[in-house]
Parts: sequence; C-alpha cells; structure tokens
Amino acid sequence: MTTSILNTWAHRMHFSPMLNVYFCSKQFHTLVKIRRPEIFCTPMMDSFRRLDEFENHAVSVLPPSIRDYYVNGAGEGHTLKINREAFRRLRIRPRLLRNVSNRDVSTTVLGQKVSMPLGVSPTGKQRLAHPSAECATAKATESAETVFILSAFSSTRIQEVAKAAPKGIMWMQTMLHSDRDCTLHCVRRAEEAGFKAIVLTIDNAVLPKNKAHILDDIPDLSTAVYEDYFLTKMTAEEMGNVHLQIRKIIDQSLTWEAVEWMTSVTKLPIVVKGVLTSEDALLAVKHGASAILVSNHGARQLDGTPAPIEALPEIVKAVGDKVEVYVDGGVRQGIDVFKALAIGARMVFIGRPMLWGLACGGEEGARAVLEIMRREIDETFALAGCSNVEQISRDKDLVVHESYYSRLL
Repeated sequence: MTTSILNTWAHRMHFSPMLNVYFCSKQFHTLVKIRRPEIFCTPMMDSFRRLDEFENHAVSVLPPSIRDYYVNGAGEGHTLKINREAFRRLRIRPRLLRNVSNRDVSTTVLGQKVSMPLGVSPTGKQRLAHPSAECATAKATESAETVFILSAFSSTRIQEVAKAAPKGIMWMQTMLHSDRDCTLHCVRRAEEAGFKAIVLTIDNAVLPKNKAHILDDIPDLSTAVYEDYFLTKMTAEEMGNVHLQIRKIIDQSLTWEAVEWMTSVTKLPIVVKGVLTSEDALLAVKHGASAILVSNHGARQLDGTPAPIEALPEIVKAVGDKVEVYVDGGVRQGIDVFKALAIGARMVFIGRPMLWGLACGGEEGARAVLEIMRREIDETFALAGCSNVEQISRDKDLVVHESYYSRLL
C-alpha cells in the first residue's frame, strides 16, 4: 500500500491525510509501524503564515463529528464569538523612537524561565486530530521551550507524554473529583513523571447538554489518564461509556475548601483555572492557589460569560502581586498576547490553534503554530516600542479599550 493510495483514500473519505494513520491503523498496522506520521503532512502547510490558515484547513478536512467536538461552544455560541471579538476592541498605543534592537520575549512562570509568554492550554482527545496526539504537542512545546498543560482527558498516558518530551515544561490538568482517589491518581502520576504544576479546573460542575450530544458521535473517548483507575472501578461496558465516566468524576458539591485539600496532598504549585471574577480570584488566593488562569473553558461550559480578556483587569487588580495571573481564550495572534501582557497577564495560553496545527501536520504543524506566534509576538514588541516583558508592564495605558478614543469624537 503506497502513500499516494492512502492519501487518495483519505481524500475520498474526507479525512485529512494526517488522519490516515489513525483511521487506518488497525487495517494497515505494518505500514503504520514502518512509516512516520510526518510523511502525510499536507504540502500547503509550509505556505501558512497565520493561525487562521491552519484553522480553515483543519476544519475543512476533519470529519464533521470531530470538527464539531473541537469547534463548538456552549449554548448559542455567543461567548465563543466574544472571546475573539474582545481582543479586537482593545487598541495598542505604540511608543516610538525607542531602541528595540535587542529584544527579549522570554519570561518566567512559577519561577521557571520560558522562551516566550505563550503556552499551551489543556485540550482533550488530541488523537482525534492526529495519531501522534499529545506526544506531538509535548515535543513541539519542548522545542519551543514553553509550557504544555496536559489535559485530564488526554488520549495518551501521562508517562508516555513525559517520555516523549523529557526536557519539556509540563503541567497537569485535573479536577476535584467526587472520588478523591481519582484525583490523587492523576496527581501522583504527574509527580512521578516530573510535571511541574497541577492545573485545577473548577468551572465544570456539569457537562453541558450540547457537549454531551456531540460526544455521542465521537469514537474512542475513554481517557488514558484515568484508565488504570477506572479499570478497578468500572465494568468493561461502563469503560466504553464516556458520559458515565464523566458523571463518576464530577462533584457538584465542591467548595473552596477542596482547593485547600489539593494543596495539602502535593508539593507542586496549584494553578486554579476557570476564574472569571475578582471575588473568586481572592478566594483562590485565600485557599492556597499559587497562580490563577483566567479562563471560560474555551467558551465550552456556560454561554453568556465574559471573555477572559474582559475579566482579566479586575482579577489582576484584585490579587496584585500575591499570585501570578495567566489568561487563555480567543488568542489567535501575537498582538493578542501583547494586549494580555499589557493588561497584566504573566502568561498567555492557546488551545484550539494547537489542534489545528496537529490536524494539518502533527508535530511539525504544532511547531509551526508556536513559531508563527513567536514571530508575531516579537514583531509586536518591536512595533509597540517594547524590548522585553518588564517594559510592557511599566508602560501605562499601552493597551486601552476602544472606548478610550470615543472622548475624541
């Protein structure tokens, strides 16, 4: 079976050539073991210069059920649109005739240096985008020398991801489950694998109906992270029921005291993810959070919430320098990263764009996404008159809301 035949088969079946290995793996097992997935990279990827080009191509080739799983937001999708539109409402007030010949876009998070103020948010089931899945993303972020947050719903085991990128800066996402042993299982595996932080997602009290409906059409949604744990708790039939798995681990009775419990069972720093208000930010600090990731879960949980970039100012103001503050949601360009830094974020994260990179070219696609963002971040620093991250934070009103200019009309 030749590569050209596989590519033709994929085209006729409306699958990305990068997805051939996954969907053909059982039938063409020998071929998969011999050939690297990278040989199926889409040729046009080399010409992509913006993240929306990756998105447009990935959306056009992914099977509808997988595309919907990745693309859709909660409810009518209002917040999903707002996440991106909110960045467009911010204006950069560039400072000119500054010496920007020696720029440095690196920063530190939780005391560790990263090459740029951009990391990768947790996104589940990456094998649906590419057979190399989370291992490819881990390798790409390792190469980029930045943070990769592994999803609690990863399609790859924690140990496998750690082995794929042994020098990577990796954090582990988890939730406070109804069975605390389930949470501990995830935390201990992350500790053993050398992960540097635990990202505690707190905005998922229930599984929204629209997400549950989409999950019905997705193959192989069992989570590798909890597989060993579930094997001791569930029957084979239950293991294949993703809704049952999710119901078993979601705890709707949780309070902030549970965050304190989390800090008591691990020495790793706890990043609380999902905060959108100053009130909850202060509670996170009070109960032991080391950092806050301002996020609305990619607009996949509750429609009608503010965009994270809209919530960022009040949270930064509330916590001051008590903890580091990060943000994700709607970030698609280097200028978005710059805007978030100017408002007070220490670090910015992207989620879906990495899936588009994976779908277009596996590890190489993921690397390309990060390199494009790095180039845009550096370019924005130069054009806005900033040589480093510290200078951005010192400049007052470097980024303002568009209403700032309404006084001139």
